[in-house]
Amino acid sequence: MRSLFNTTEPLAGKRILLGICGSIAAYKSPEIVRELTLLGAEVRVVMTRSAAQFVTPITLQALSGQAVRQDLFAAEEEAAMDHIRLARWPDAIVVAPVSAHSLARFALGLADDLLSTLLLVTHAPIFLAPAMNASMWAHPATQAHLRQLCEYGMQLLGPEAGALACGEEGTGRMLEPEQIVAQLRLALAPKILAGKQVLITAGPTWESLDPARGLSNRASGKQGFALARACAEAGARVQLISGPSQEATPPGVLRENVTSAQEMLEATLRALAIPTDLFIANAAVADHRPALQSTEKLPKTAIAEQLTLTVNPDIVSSVHQHARRPRLIVAFAAETQDHLDSARDKATRKGADIMIVNDISQRHTGMGAESNACSILEGSDLTEIPTCSKIDLARHLIRHIAENHFASKVTEQHGTVTNSHS
Repeated sequence: MRSLFNTTEPLAGKRILLGICGSIAAYKSPEIVRELTLLGAEVRVVMTRSAAQFVTPITLQALSGQAVRQDLFAAEEEAAMDHIRLARWPDAIVVAPVSAHSLARFALGLADDLLSTLLLVTHAPIFLAPAMNASMWAHPATQAHLRQLCEYGMQLLGPEAGALACGEEGTGRMLEPEQIVAQLRLALAPKILAGKQVLITAGPTWESLDPARGLSNRASGKQGFALARACAEAGARVQLISGPSQEATPPGVLRENVTSAQEMLEATLRALAIPTDLFIANAAVADHRPALQSTEKLPKTAIAEQLTLTVNPDIVSSVHQHARRPRLIVAFAAETQDHLDSARDKATRKGADIMIVNDISQRHTGMGAESNACSILEGSDLTEIPTCSKIDLARHLIRHIAENHFASKVTEQHGTVTNSHS
């Protein structure tokens, strides 16, 4: 038996250069710096002159721990062509916010300040988070500049529709800091599942008895959604089929909502029309459903008389027997006793290649909790993932699967993460 545990945050150790342009949305920029530094990234900030009208350099310096750069012609820095070294330093450049004026300058390739010069010199990927009035965003000139920037290889983050600082409604609102950070994570994580098709089920199912009552369980969907996020970060095309859950859809994930076990089975089998490399059955599917489902609310006295249960179909077994069986089937077993023996039996009966065993008798892990722990059971091999956050567990698990089944390894070199394929 071996144990898996090390840092999994894709942005840890990454060097991010944050550019800030003159926009009222610049008040969000310090939060981007804070989010990135909390995740272990090293952040340096470059501001345009107009950006300093909205947010102070001292605030950004305090959050990043680095001096804020504003001037292309600062004598001390530029004596050794420091702007070239600065352009070579980052793993990624994100400009948030980008005003309509700055979009035009970047599209034309102007180099009349430090930030625009860095964008011409850098070899790092560039991400732009626009923020402007909706009419500015919709103007043909702005749209032409955007097309040009995309042709240059720059990637847009937003904007989104909503209430604007000017009091109008429309598209032009900068993404929230956590959304920008999530998009950066998605772009910069090691692509150990690049090109793979992944299908994931998550959450509980709801088996209706009448319009007010039904059978379900305590599953929140947190672990399944974390797995979808980890797979998307790893470069996979991810289809997520979820029962009732309040979890937000991770960036880069295609989600389909279902309610009952039968609906989840039908959606899963439909998804197999696309050749699937990896199927992860994380959903806590109800074992039974009411044999009769009333369209009217039943009187309390009638429930016990009418409640007869029917066995639900087994989704993992159905996928295993399907003509388009995925290359690898990973199933979850929530147990309270005889964990490994019960899981081995389930793996054999259902046709799962890997069984992930959760001890749900533990108070602070498993269903509904923020943390989890598991055993990875694969034939006679057993690997433990100790208690950690559900996203950490998901990333550990996906790395384990990628290395052992898709010949993709993640190696650490000089503080950066690279892929190697055997």
